[in-house]
Amino acid sequence: MAGGVATERPPIRHNDYSPLDPPPLGDWDPSLSVSVIVPAYGGQHALDLTLASLAAQTYPGHLMEVIVVDDGSDPPLRLPEIAPEGARIVSSAPDGWGIAHALNTGAAVAEGRIIQRLDADMVVWPEHIEALARWHHLSDYLVTIGGKRFVEEPPGDLSPEGLYEHARAGSLGEVLDLSNALASSTEQTISRTNGLRSSRNPYHVCTGPTVSMRRETFHAVGGVDPGVLRGEDTEFAYRLATHGVVFVPDMAARAAHLGLPAQRLDRDRAVRAVAPYLAHRVPLRRDLRKDGGRRWLVPYVEVVLHVDAGEERVRAAVSAALEGSVSDVRVTLVAPWSRLSPGRHAVLGDPSFELRLMREHFAHDERIRLADEVSATPGPTPFRYTGPVSVPLGRQTLERMIAAVQEDRSGMLVVDLGEEGSATLERAEALGRARLLGADDVVTSIKATHGVRHGTKAEFWPVPRPQAPKPCASQPSASRATRSLRSKLGAALRQLRA
Repeated sequence: MAGGVATERPPIRHNDYSPLDPPPLGDWDPSLSVSVIVPAYGGQHALDLTLASLAAQTYPGHLMEVIVVDDGSDPPLRLPEIAPEGARIVSSAPDGWGIAHALNTGAAVAEGRIIQRLDADMVVWPEHIEALARWHHLSDYLVTIGGKRFVEEPPGDLSPEGLYEHARAGSLGEVLDLSNALASSTEQTISRTNGLRSSRNPYHVCTGPTVSMRRETFHAVGGVDPGVLRGEDTEFAYRLATHGVVFVPDMAARAAHLGLPAQRLDRDRAVRAVAPYLAHRVPLRRDLRKDGGRRWLVPYVEVVLHVDAGEERVRAAVSAALEGSVSDVRVTLVAPWSRLSPGRHAVLGDPSFELRLMREHFAHDERIRLADEVSATPGPTPFRYTGPVSVPLGRQTLERMIAAVQEDRSGMLVVDLGEEGSATLERAEALGRARLLGADDVVTSIKATHGVRHGTKAEFWPVPRPQAPKPCASQPSASRATRSLRSKLGAALRQLRA
């Protein structure tokens, strides 16, 4: 919608944002304010160049604020002469450090409707902020990603004043030639997946240097995790994905990253530094969860069971869920646990005897959670299974169900269990999208955005094939018995001949 703020939320299919039609650059009237948050630690000269490029933006100055978060620089950072009007430096809160902590600090004081993250060693072209912000005027559940190319270092004689003049004159490419710069792997993926429209996991390319979203989206997922010291942008993007957002890259938002990426300088060490953070927090990275017998911070599947049967049946259903071929699960038992008073009560004659007994059985197992009701979404856990206690999961049921929804990227699988009702597998991303769209009918919403698949019990609870009985160890097999008889007959014949 050119010149206004969207009031509708179009039901975008997966990540195909094709129905959205952004206005041409320079030919529309923005109305949403933008807070550009720049986490910084040292690097005053690079920061000066970043701020000079921000001072030359085409986005209206009265709608843009720039917040530089000084993450403990020594000496402290200062604002240069050339900087956007109203730019300010805030100190990162004293109770933490790192990029994530600095970003959260800046977001806490940001006043803009849109939050734009930008690294302190990025030089952006004049249309950068405008190109990304225009999408947020169309819908409020988008995350936009700017382009970037890596230059080894800026020219030695490039001053903030010179950069600003080139930017204002539209000749920034004369001092920072992007055609000879190193392309990022994210841009290659974006190109290969039709601008992420066909990407199965678009969050992979949502890396930190230049990303924007509505402020409420940033806070809805809890901000960036300060406990993740490497790969914090990917982990944050994964949580955004389970929240239901749509990722929109816009290569018109050009930028030069001053310096080569860490992967280029020491790939092995950079990859190893990220691996444990993502292994625990991004369950879709199955390649990082190959260690047998491990327990992970965020499980792959949440298994929801409503406690509506006796103790033995519930225990059998829980055991079946935990002993399947997909072991990376957490079980949520839903019952009115909060009604169990902690005070004095009869033990054997307690009206809630069965419920108390089950609570004691399960409350101390870290893989089991007791809840009074089901949460709206399992996120950041990517999948949630819900089924009756009367039909325990088969050993390969979850594995088969996940494979089915991964095959066609459906958001929900409904399995008909006959007289026992039905079982469902839901994708957190699809549930999150339905919530963002304000859907009254979640299933109808998921059908429109991700698709709903149906199946039968026989597909996911296959009847095991009967196995032939093994011969007892104490009895010789037929072949051994035959050989023994032949041996005895041969000996008898030899004696007769003798």
